[in-house]
Amino acid sequence: MTDLILVLNAGSSSIKFALHPAAGSGRKPALTGEIGGIGTAPQFKARNAGGESLDTEVLAGADATADHAALVARLLDWLLAGEWGGRISAAGHRVVHGGRQFDGPVLIDAKVMQALEQLVPLAPLHQPHSLAAIRAIAERLPELPQVACFDTAFHRTQPRLAQLFALPRHLSDEGIIRYGFHGLSYHYIAGVLPDHLGKRADGRIIVAHLGNGASMCAMKERRSIATSMGFTALDGLMMGRRSGSIDPGVLIHLQENKGLDVAAVGRLLYSESGLYGVSGISNDMRDLEASADPHAREAIDLFCYRAALELSSLAAALEGLDAIVFTAGIGEHSEMVRRLVCARLSWLGVALDQTANEAHANRISTTDSAVDVLVIPTDEEAVIAEAARHLI
Repeated sequence: MTDLILVLNAGSSSIKFALHPAAGSGRKPALTGEIGGIGTAPQFKARNAGGESLDTEVLAGADATADHAALVARLLDWLLAGEWGGRISAAGHRVVHGGRQFDGPVLIDAKVMQALEQLVPLAPLHQPHSLAAIRAIAERLPELPQVACFDTAFHRTQPRLAQLFALPRHLSDEGIIRYGFHGLSYHYIAGVLPDHLGKRADGRIIVAHLGNGASMCAMKERRSIATSMGFTALDGLMMGRRSGSIDPGVLIHLQENKGLDVAAVGRLLYSESGLYGVSGISNDMRDLEASADPHAREAIDLFCYRAALELSSLAAALEGLDAIVFTAGIGEHSEMVRRLVCARLSWLGVALDQTANEAHANRISTTDSAVDVLVIPTDEEAVIAEAARHLI
């Protein structure tokens, strides 16, 4: 019987899952799917290896009170009862924050779990849900090996200056540094770049992971040199509901003069800002692009303006630019965002082929563009599966 790796990517309101072969890198998963709408109205969707949708009753009776642990338990029972051409022999998890301690995937034990618990305050929207999924599987299958793969690990190759804040040294020594995130996505893109750029893949590349969470990574020799996110996943680019970079004086003002406590400031920055806050309509770029409300267009324009500024900053860190890669939900599917961002980068030699961009082609730059511009779908789950294969 074939061994399968269960891959789980637990987000704030969704759980992506897949069953990957435990042997044979690059083989298609036997199953992929997602539980969405967690906290409101959980919804289940899945496809088998043939691409057929699976109509199931996995979440029958589940409502807004069903948390990540309960939903993972239901999912696991359904997976164990199904016929997927093999048995689950291991589980791999996306864990957002690995701190300075974890610079690569690890087998999960009690000591690792204790360390990951200490990092919850640095990734409050994600870390608790990943840990809940790990515990749910351990309770149901205590002997099943589980692997943690970290979004921060890819960025541990950055030079020290790229990691430091201008804070008193003792705080940096305690671990208040720039960690960076979306590392599993960047790891995947780094791995497939030679397929798209050949020898130029080892040049000066900026990858724009644009989605509800958004960041950028500057790579040289396909290693992280600098990134837009910092100590937490709140920093850098404007996002779906997160503010991105903000003057720290604003936070002091909100507490001293607007009466907001720490919890209220946290809600404002993590849940009420970004595309949602500026537009007053939605955190979904598709909704904003379809809207005639001028506030929606202003939110889009601000998102693209901030993205172009961040990309220009990372080009300075690389001391030049050979290619830009757009990936993730917005990066892969919004021709408007790619067009508006690239329009501000002509001074870097970026020239967009609008026909190719509208067709969502793999290469969307003109033949005479000094900078290659690509659109490459990311696959974080494949990276997790590959890591688990190596460790188990």
